[in-house]
Amino acid sequence: MDSTRFELINLREIDPTILIDAAYARADTFVGFTVYPVNELFLMKPAAERLARAQRRLQALGLGLKCWDAYRPLSLQKILWKHVLDERYIANPATGSRHNRGCAVDVTLVDREGHELPMPTPYLEFSERAHRDWYSLPPGTARNRQTLEDAMVAEGFIPLPEEWWHFDAPEWERYPVLDINPYGKDYRI
Repeated sequence: MDSTRFELINLREIDPTILIDAAYARADTFVGFTVYPVNELFLMKPAAERLARAQRRLQALGLGLKCWDAYRPLSLQKILWKHVLDERYIANPATGSRHNRGCAVDVTLVDREGHELPMPTPYLEFSERAHRDWYSLPPGTARNRQTLEDAMVAEGFIPLPEEWWHFDAPEWERYPVLDINPYGKDYRI
C-alpha cells in the first residue's frame, strides 16, 4: 500500500509539548518485548490536529497529555491479539482497529511537571475497573478521568467505553487498516 496517500504525522511535530511514552517501545508491556524502535508515535493528520487542540485546552487548566500509543501497524495488532483474545480490549486483527488506521490514541493526564495524575487503573489493565462506567473511585481520580474525557470529547474524540485511556478520532472510517512502517527502513515486527 502506498503510504504517501496517508498523512501519518509524528506527534512531536504536531505538538512537542505532548509527552510521548510509547508503551510498545519498552519491554515492560504484556507482550514482553520491545516492538517500536524509538519513542515516537504517529497519527493521521486530522487526528493529530485534534490531539494538539485537546493539549492546548488542557494546558489552559495547567495540565497536559501523555500519549502511550497511537498508530499501530496491523502486524503489531496480530501480536497483541495473541496475548489478549478479548475484543473489549484488543480489536481482532481480522477487522483491524482504529489504531491500525492512525485514528486512535491512548492518553492520560499529567500536571505541569509531567507527572501522571491518578486514574482508575494503570495503563493496559484490562478489567472492569478500567471501564468508563466504573464509579467506585476516589473523587480526585473520578475528576481526573472526567477532565481527560471532557477535553478529548470537546475536540471530537470518541471515548471507548472499556478503556478510560482510549479515544477514537471520528474520521477513522475514512482510512483503511494499515501495516506500514513510519519509523524508517530498519524497523520490522
